[in-house]
Amino acid sequence: MKVLWVVAGALVTADFKVLLSRRPEGKNLAGSWEYPGGKIEKEESPQEALYRELKEELNIVIDPDRLKPLTFSSFRYETFHLVMPLFLCRSWQGTPIGAEGQKIDFVDAETVGLDVTRYPMPPADDELSNSLRLWVKQHKYETEKF
Repeated sequence: MKVLWVVAGALVTADFKVLLSRRPEGKNLAGSWEYPGGKIEKEESPQEALYRELKEELNIVIDPDRLKPLTFSSFRYETFHLVMPLFLCRSWQGTPIGAEGQKIDFVDAETVGLDVTRYPMPPADDELSNSLRLWVKQHKYETEKF
């Protein structure tokens, strides 16, 4: 079975909102919401891939050296196995837009992944959302930010 490596970013604002991107019609899992990111190209680190993908998808620039690894998902779909690290990103340059025509929204990071009616997410994102909610619970009231 083919293993597909992709990278995702949890873009978390100062008030603990996280950006989700809606998969456009015509793509696999169309209509579901996900953490932005994409395929890791050959000879690219996950951080470099996330830098490139966020620039292409959201028209923002991040500092790959400031990304913090949070967790990863390993999920078997019917035709491939997905491995997806999730990085926390607390700062970026520019205002995120759906540069590829996709809808985006900032949602409460404390409840991300729980509102399956309004923001259905792919099954591979469940573990990512669980870890992000736990991270928010642990860090929301800290005064020190990275």
